[in-house]
Order: sequence, then C-alpha cells, then structure tokens
Amino acid sequence: MKRSSLSNSFLNIILVFFESALTLLLRLDPELRKAAYPLAKNGTVVCLRLYLPHVEVFATFSAKGVLLDASMPPDRLEPDVIINAYSVQVLNAITTHDTETTEKLQMRGEQGQVQLVKQFIMQLGFGSLIQSLLKKIKGDDKKSKPTDAELNQKKENYQLRIKEQQTQINTLTIKNRELETTVKELQSKNKVLMIAIAVVTLITVIALFMLFFN
Repeated sequence: MKRSSLSNSFLNIILVFFESALTLLLRLDPELRKAAYPLAKNGTVVCLRLYLPHVEVFATFSAKGVLLDASMPPDRLEPDVIINAYSVQVLNAITTHDTETTEKLQMRGEQGQVQLVKQFIMQLGFGSLIQSLLKKIKGDDKKSKPTDAELNQKKENYQLRIKEQQTQINTLTIKNRELETTVKELQSKNKVLMIAIAVVTLITVIALFMLFFN
C-alpha cells in the first residue's frame, strides 16, 4: 500500500491543481511543448517520491498532456524514471529554470529518459506562465509600440504607395486628355462631313433643277 502522510482527497486536489497548471503552461509555452514531445511520444512515466510530506506521485506524459495521479498507471509495471527528493527541492526546480537546482534531484532510470526529464523540468517554470498570461493580456509590445526602424519602413512604404498612385493618376489624366482630343477631332471631322454632304446635296438639287427646266 502506498505510504502517504497526506489524505487522498487533499492530495487529489493538489494534483488536479498542478495538472491544470501544466496543461495551461503547455498551451502557452511552445518551448515547453517541444521539451515534452519526446516524453509524450515514448509515453514516459515519472515517479516522484517526495519527502516532507512523504508521498508518491506519478506523472504520465501523453498526447493529452501530463497526467498526474497518486497511483501507477494500470498498464505499467514500473516507472521509467524515479525522482527522490524533498518537496521543497522539487518546488524550487519547477519554479525556476536553474540547472544546478535540477541536477541536485536524485533521478534513476535510463540515461536518455533521465536527461529528457531534466530538460523538461529546466524548461518548466511557473514564472513563465505569468509572463505568457501577461503577454496574452497586454498583447505583443512590438505590435503596440513599433520601433523607429519599423516606423521609418512604414513611412517609406506609404511614400512609395503615394508615388505609385500619383503616377497612375498622371497616366490616367494623360489618357483622358488624349481621349478628349480624339473626341474633339471626331466631332470636327463629323461636322466637316455633314457640311460636305449638305454642299453635295445642294449641288445635286441645283443640277437636277437646271436639268429639268432647260
């Protein structure tokens, strides 16, 4: 039977809290997801044997995140990595990114798995959760406060667009004038043609009149 100085109900409440926090961290921190990926791919199970208080917690890495439980997963006979440490040591490790603090934790297991767990712990830091939340609330500083270089670039882009639009306007103005000139020329030619037709018609009428009355 698992030894524990904490009641099961209180321990479960704590585990639910930490599991929810881990899930939120994994959503907000892409680097933490990258560190958790190889562990989740292997379905790694980590056993934390904590002292003061004395409890055992099992962390199972999966595609759903990091699942915390007070007992071994039913489909596993033993964990991949075992961590023996005082509760304060573990808290210090997961709330900071300090390599020295993480190295002080006693870990047993296959060396590659142990190294992956260490990388995950070093990447894990609940301070990063606060930073990520602040970024979500305040938004990206680069977007709200663009740099001078970005402002200059935007200004140059606007000026270039204005020049392009002005060139297009000038081109359209020239084409419009050409069309107006063409219309005037056609109107003038049409007027001359009408006069010519009138003159020819008049000459024809006079010629016919003289022909019939002579």
